[in-house]
Amino acid sequence: MLISVPLALEYEAVLMRPEHLRRSRASEADVHLLLDAIVRQGERVAISYLWRPALRDPGDEMVLETAVNGHAAWIVTFNVDDYVGAERFGINVGRPGPVWRYVQEQRR
Repeated sequence: MLISVPLALEYEAVLMRPEHLRRSRASEADVHLLLDAIVRQGERVAISYLWRPALRDPGDEMVLETAVNGHAAWIVTFNVDDYVGAERFGINVGRPGPVWRYVQEQRR
């Protein structure tokens, strides 16, 4: 998993929304523990070039920038329609289930 500073900050902003904290029954401390684990385990990517705008939703640009700068093969998301245009950077976009099955098949 790739992580950049802008992406980590976006994760924090979204996870700290009151409706998400309420729905998940998580505390702010829980969110920080999760984010710390993601940052520790993820491959840190420095953003050296911005291609904005490349996608229709500006909120998704930091995901694409992290993927491009980190030389990702895939963006795995339930919102595949939000990443139309990622293919011009050589990045595949797919939903979690199909991508997982594809990766498992490639390992055989």
